[in-house]
Amino acid sequence: MTAPLPSRHKSKPFFLDRFAPTGRFGRFLYYYILLPFACLLVLYLLLNNVAMPLFTRHGFEKTLPDLVGKNIDIARQLLNAEGLETEVSKQEYHSDQPEGTIISQYPPAGTMVKSGRIIKLAVSTGKQMVTVPSLAGYSIRQAKLYIEAAGLSQGEIAWTYSDSLPEQVVVFSYPAVGTEVPSGTSINLMVNRGKLAGTIYMPKVIGLQLEDARKVIEGMGLKVGVVSQVRNDNFLPETVMQQSVEENTELEPGEEIDLVVSATE
Repeated sequence: MTAPLPSRHKSKPFFLDRFAPTGRFGRFLYYYILLPFACLLVLYLLLNNVAMPLFTRHGFEKTLPDLVGKNIDIARQLLNAEGLETEVSKQEYHSDQPEGTIISQYPPAGTMVKSGRIIKLAVSTGKQMVTVPSLAGYSIRQAKLYIEAAGLSQGEIAWTYSDSLPEQVVVFSYPAVGTEVPSGTSINLMVNRGKLAGTIYMPKVIGLQLEDARKVIEGMGLKVGVVSQVRNDNFLPETVMQQSVEENTELEPGEEIDLVVSATE
């Protein structure tokens, strides 16, 4: 019986076999220690640098919501529900956002974050409160400079008549001196036109406190007539809401002006 011929095609060796040493001990060290270690190392690198980042990104990262404009307490609830932490990094005055409202966040909205990440928030303390400065006796120009230096703005100018004060100087302001108001509030001025002479024109007293309105009306040679009180939560107590004669109406000295003011209770 004829013996089979040896095959001309040999099996393709493993690519690392070319680095295998010769000798029994060398082959044992290579196949049973070095080669398995190399395979484990490659597997570890693949898991650590490819598989785990993909798994973490899709399994545990969250998209950070837009928190600007939300109340700090509501924002905390939203973030805590997502496993995120909050930190108020700063508090500052803001002209548009009410007190306790978030004005900025870090990281910004849309950022992918992991559970436990601390989200830093800047929170509004509302408008800065400033004190109305004393303006009586100053010219309109000087009063405007003081108003702006205090972080306020000049409002309307009304006119009154007085023999005891120089012309073109401020008699009083509204809101009154010493009042605490939000930054940017308009300050209305009552300015002296000098000695009363000729035609009287009705001034605007709506928005003034009753006592200030009385000073203006009487200072122009007119009289305060009936004062009625009406409850209105949109006005401070004793604020003039209506006047019986429209602004700039021509009047005679001594005519009475009826007023409607907000109730004190």
